[in-house]
Amino acid sequence: MYARRRHLYFAMMGTCIGMFVLAWSVVRLWSVPAAVGMCLFAMVIPPVAAVVANRRGPDDRWWDDPSGDPQSDEWWDELDGKRRPESRDQ
Repeated sequence: MYARRRHLYFAMMGTCIGMFVLAWSVVRLWSVPAAVGMCLFAMVIPPVAAVVANRRGPDDRWWDDPSGDPQSDEWWDELDGKRRPESRDQ
């Protein structure tokens, strides 16, 4: 999942840079408003690429990873309705 998001991020950023270069090296010779429009559209791509790259996928499990603090983990498991195997001697 991470590799797919990373590839999509780099593709989007490459498109962004390509649009800026194309707008001011080629398109401006025929139409300055079209070049400005391309730049405005390219300006929106980096924030969208960041959101896409940082999005959590369905296989990404981060909310139920143990924190390392046994009391905190036990409390969160109780809130989530999970039962951990008892490791204490009774």
